[in-house]
Amino acid sequence: MKTAIIGTYPPRECGIGTFTRHLYESIIGANHQNHVSIIALNNSDKLLSYPNEVEQIIRQDYQRDYIDAAKFINHSGTDICILQHEFGIFGGKDGVYILPLIHRLKIPLVVTLHTILNAPSYSEKLILQEICKKACKIVVMTQKAIDFLDEIYEVPKDKIELIEHGVPQYKLDHQKAKSALKLQNKNVILTFGFLGRNKGIDVAIKALPKVIEKHPNSLYFVLGKTHPNVLRYSGEEYLIYLRQLVKTLGLESHVIIPHKYMSQDELFMYLYASDIYITPYNNEAQITSGTLSYAVGVGSCVISTPYWHAVELLANNRGLLFDFGNSEQLADILINLLDHPEELNTLRKNAGNYGKEITWPLTGIKYSELLTHTIQEDIKEDDNNEQPFDLLIIPSFSLKHIKRLTDDTGIIQHSKYGIPNLKHGYCLDDNARALLMALMTYTQKKSKKALDLCHVYLSYIHYMQNEDGSFRNFLSFNRNYIDNLGSEDSFGRTIWALGYLMANAPNDSYYQASYSIFFKAAPIFEELKSIRSIANTIIGISHYLNISPDNNSMVAVLRRLANKLITHYENNSSADWNWFEELLTYDNAILPLALLHATERLNDERIKSVAFASMNFLIRHTLSDGYLSLIGNDGWFNKNGSKAMFSQQPVDAMAMILMFHQAYSITKNKEYLSKLFTSFMWFLGENDLRMRLYDFETHGCCDGLERDGINRNQGAESTLAYLISHLTVLKAHEDFYSLK
Repeated sequence: MKTAIIGTYPPRECGIGTFTRHLYESIIGANHQNHVSIIALNNSDKLLSYPNEVEQIIRQDYQRDYIDAAKFINHSGTDICILQHEFGIFGGKDGVYILPLIHRLKIPLVVTLHTILNAPSYSEKLILQEICKKACKIVVMTQKAIDFLDEIYEVPKDKIELIEHGVPQYKLDHQKAKSALKLQNKNVILTFGFLGRNKGIDVAIKALPKVIEKHPNSLYFVLGKTHPNVLRYSGEEYLIYLRQLVKTLGLESHVIIPHKYMSQDELFMYLYASDIYITPYNNEAQITSGTLSYAVGVGSCVISTPYWHAVELLANNRGLLFDFGNSEQLADILINLLDHPEELNTLRKNAGNYGKEITWPLTGIKYSELLTHTIQEDIKEDDNNEQPFDLLIIPSFSLKHIKRLTDDTGIIQHSKYGIPNLKHGYCLDDNARALLMALMTYTQKKSKKALDLCHVYLSYIHYMQNEDGSFRNFLSFNRNYIDNLGSEDSFGRTIWALGYLMANAPNDSYYQASYSIFFKAAPIFEELKSIRSIANTIIGISHYLNISPDNNSMVAVLRRLANKLITHYENNSSADWNWFEELLTYDNAILPLALLHATERLNDERIKSVAFASMNFLIRHTLSDGYLSLIGNDGWFNKNGSKAMFSQQPVDAMAMILMFHQAYSITKNKEYLSKLFTSFMWFLGENDLRMRLYDFETHGCCDGLERDGINRNQGAESTLAYLISHLTVLKAHEDFYSLK
């Protein structure tokens, strides 16, 4: 069995690195036929001198390295991968860079979770849920961790395995270790690990004067150095504070703080020499503590604050607990133990007996068995038997966020997270999209709530139309015009919505209003220069012609507008660039979508040929990896350049979905429905960052996929793009099964 482990690794000074090294050694020890390679996370541009088992290095903040690591693993003959997950060791916001890596893996994934937050931020929860979704098995080290995954992160319990933190095996003797360190006749009290204010070492130091008064031969060793993250932001402030505290309390002869990162052999010599081990952490939110496991494993008498791991590990009289920040209580416990060595030795014995059950060799056997079983259970589904839709994984349709953004004037264009951002007022684009969405909802779901919104958006469009048929775009929150003439794009989107309304009018009043606005704008149709405005207008005209196919003058306009797009295509396309411009930018799929609509109406082979050629070109550059990877607006995609990955916009995903639905309507080829559903899953996390943009709490859609995560604002454009996409999936599903 060949295994790859992703994590930090020595010589990087990091607790996860130490764990990874022990896991590496124990899996090989469990079966010498096992081959294990390490993919090491490096947190600086300066590469460390890694041992031979490190076969690939990921620079923490270099996104490309994660993709390269996935390729390396997939082509290395590896059977299974183990990810060591801890917040802070992966790049991007909350470690988001790890998601594209694991979702590119073509082998089973097992994840060891070192921290599970009980009050995660939105993105922390989302990232951990995505990791757990991808994992075949998830290893945790405490029962509390299982409860959190079940109750907070909604992870199925049958995915979770409890394997406690391993402890290295040493054959050392308590008294011999004391002698080796010249600590005979001393009460040795110990704490080790990275230093930081959350470790509560000052609480332990403040307990010592009372202890030393009765037991003057007591020594307190604080082994370790300042945590790298603490050092980066606070320097040695806490170390200096501890040393000043020792001096203030007159404890210079009783508290030793070497302040260095100790080797494992040095550390275990002190652990075996210790009579009492203290973990005085300041809060309960620690699900796993390697230092605590080590102390129990060597048979130390452990006193700890009641953080989550300590409560479990020290149960059944394997240690004692004291309240957070309570130096007096700690002092009393220490004095009582030193006064009654038989009690201290009972605790040491209980801890030592339990420690024999969690040695790294035994842990390695458990991991090796889990990996073998996971490989055997990894049954790949036959893609040929897949249906193009799985509606069970689609959220319930909801207009809650749209209603939140809508007032009696129109829909507010922007939001601050999940609330309307009134500072930016309204725009024509979004009210046109909102009208389209509300009409689709009413048409498909017979929703009175949706119908009740239509008049708001239609009234806004009417209010923004100029006397010459053009439109203004922006309106302030206090209903003042901001511009005199809106963009051509906003014009085209409005014509689309009006055309759809005429074709699907819920009553004659709405039909007459939309007809009046549409034909007042009609003289401008052929003056349009923007190809996306032309495309949107083509779609609007096509909808209108669905109910008025004999309007020959409008058919002629449709043909001339379609030919304008064909001319752009012919002027810019080449053998390997089948596109209308010399770059791919925004709302790209609208262009082939428009020609597909024109094809259906005009039955023109030339238009049809360009529609499918440009669609296939777009597919090659956005769906080649099995999920939708849109053109980012942070650089676009020039003809002779490379594709920008970020910022990806929901409106682009919507256009792809509409394009595939129209392609299916023309061809009845099921392949387009599969691509439609794949594109829709972009909203639900099947994207370059593997982060969900749809918010199940607000029922809004986040504004974009950025390099470091998602844009949490949930404006009208994004939410409408999601809802129109959702409705299109439902309609496509209905179309497919009605044919069957």
